[in-house]
Amino acid sequence: MEEIKNKALDSVDLQLLDILQREVQLSNAELARRVNLSPPATHTRVKRLENEGYIDQQVAILNQEKLGFDLLCYVFMSTNIHQAKELEELENSLKTMTEILECHCLTGAYDYLLKVVIRDRKELDLFIRKLNKLGISRIQTNLSLREIKFSTILPI
Repeated sequence: MEEIKNKALDSVDLQLLDILQREVQLSNAELARRVNLSPPATHTRVKRLENEGYIDQQVAILNQEKLGFDLLCYVFMSTNIHQAKELEELENSLKTMTEILECHCLTGAYDYLLKVVIRDRKELDLFIRKLNKLGISRIQTNLSLREIKFSTILPI
């Protein structure tokens, strides 16, 4: 299915996507100059890429340490919940927790992996207690000591 989507993209679309994922703050005029199109044609293409779902959102990535979030944690969770309705309730609860940056449903030894940002150990303790109230059967929390690589850039 991915191949079919890529057939709809030409080399200029791929150039635009690559530039935008690296430098979203560029003006439309500068973007047009880099891909050798007119600004109106560039704007039309970018809007089409947004409307077709190739661009999910444009955001600023904040510095978590400067904002006082000292702990980055990866939390592996297992649950004994297997009914669709209860799983949906659990996942909806996870979606509302602002500490969770990412939540993934997994195969293997654990059911979920959470990427969590926390200010300090006290907040981590409160967060784990909050998770325990959701019917989690097993939690393993790993703290990130340092970041070796962080990227949101897809290799297109």
